[in-house]
Amino acid sequence: MKFLTLSLFALVLTLPAWASEPAVADSVAGHRVRFDRGIRRSTFVPKGTWMGGGTFSFSDYDNDNLNILVLKDIEGDGYSISVSPYAGYFFRDDMMVGLRVGYTRSHFDLESLDLNLGEDFHISLDNLYWLEQTYEVSGIFRSYMAIGQSRVFGLFNEVRLTYGYSSGKNSTGSGTEYDGTYQKMHQVNLGIAPGVTAFVTNRAAVEVSLGVMGYGMKWVDQKTNQVESGSKRSLTGNFKVNLFSVNIGMTFYL
Repeated sequence: MKFLTLSLFALVLTLPAWASEPAVADSVAGHRVRFDRGIRRSTFVPKGTWMGGGTFSFSDYDNDNLNILVLKDIEGDGYSISVSPYAGYFFRDDMMVGLRVGYTRSHFDLESLDLNLGEDFHISLDNLYWLEQTYEVSGIFRSYMAIGQSRVFGLFNEVRLTYGYSSGKNSTGSGTEYDGTYQKMHQVNLGIAPGVTAFVTNRAAVEVSLGVMGYGMKWVDQKTNQVESGSKRSLTGNFKVNLFSVNIGMTFYL
């Protein structure tokens, strides 16, 4: 049911405003007649417009002797930074093709953590380290639809075909010869990102969109101590709405 609902929602957002036609209904006598719902074509972004913008996010973590349920004495710090600029061209009214690139860097240094589930189960970790960098490039297609006859507020749906490459390292222990595990990952995603846009000037708009929902393939290769190797292949489908994946950005139209 969730898949069907989101698929129908994506289909509605993908339909451009120019596709609106009078609906068809059955009359009492059994003859098919047309009636007018009062919906009229309304161009939200005209053909020939260039657009550009981006999103940016930064998170910082600093834990000092933190206790969460069975997790005790958590000490560590980290951060995550992400930037994603994009640009596109409207080849038809309310229809755009473009390119998006992205970069994300995540780091976490955990000095200590105790997991205590009773006298028979106790784990103590220290000096855990994780660093990962991700690069992405996406081909995007957007369709816009004005809310009613408004020229300020509208809906859009963005379809993305994304290739991503990331590399990372995790290690543990202090004063040992343990070199850690290096990881390289390739992924391909096909997804949708519906959203709402509001113009604050004639050339600038604020956008709010949900994270990408769709299908993805991932290839992961690992090497530990530069000797042992491991790999993983996965295929995923995600059509769940995650409220924590909301993105806010600015877009400029020329």
